Amino acid sequence: MQANETTIGFIGTGVMGKSMAENLMKAGYPLVIHTRTKEKAQTLLDNGALWKNTIVELTDAADVIITMVGYPQDVEEIYFGEAGILNNAKSGTYVIDMTTSKPALAKEIANVASEKDLHTLDAPVSGGDVGAKNGTLAIMVGGDQTVFDKLLPIFNVIGGQIILQGEAGAGQHTKLCNQITIASNMIGVCEAVVYAKKAGLDPVRVLDSITTGAAGSWSLSNLAPRMIEGDYAPGFFVKHFIKDMTIALESAQEMEMSTPGLALSLKLYKQLAESGESDSGTQALIKLFDR
Repeated sequence: MQANETTIGFIGTGVMGKSMAENLMKAGYPLVIHTRTKEKAQTLLDNGALWKNTIVELTDAADVIITMVGYPQDVEEIYFGEAGILNNAKSGTYVIDMTTSKPALAKEIANVASEKDLHTLDAPVSGGDVGAKNGTLAIMVGGDQTVFDKLLPIFNVIGGQIILQGEAGAGQHTKLCNQITIASNMIGVCEAVVYAKKAGLDPVRVLDSITTGAAGSWSLSNLAPRMIEGDYAPGFFVKHFIKDMTIALESAQEMEMSTPGLALSLKLYKQLAESGESDSGTQALIKLFDR
């Protein structure tokens, strides 16, 4: 899809959505926006994006609709409501839900969309605020190959590693694999940083050594430095990570699978949220260890 011929409707301009939308605009895609809080989209509006007061107005103007909201209940509302996407989008519209949500919900969206001549993909992402700003997000996609190929030019603007994982819901399942991996890893990163401090080491120098070895991970390279600096600004909110882990745990239980690492991480993050850190970045977990 050529940029100057394709208008993108974007719903949800939070920490990551805003940067993704900015990159699409820089690539030449006309953008129309609707969010619950207009102020969050003001920078985009100042740079040429057009505001739409309702989802219905947005669907009238958009050839492609991208949603990047917070929770599965938000996805249900904007897709299935009387004034939602599925009941109002023009025939032939392409719709991409990039929210981390339930695989079953992605399948439901795809089934209803096919009856209305709409083309949908579930395409959650990983890479945090840094990946969103740099246009290097990992994008995990579920849906039809033909639709994926059609939308690949758009994905190439906002992502680096873009893989069609299977049919509808496969993107969400892959993202849950991602979050399960991060869940236990974050505990290890926190423990390692605190251990280095208590051992009298310079934690920055320790990171210089261990990030390049077998212990290396995205969280170790990108979030451990923030922990050391006491920077808890959200690249990804604690409250959203709790949501993702909860979905992953429920999905694992449905498959009769044991995930003790995931369960422990979820328990610790809930404890962190109860202490007032819901809107902090996930690196704030170290506060439970560094006392």
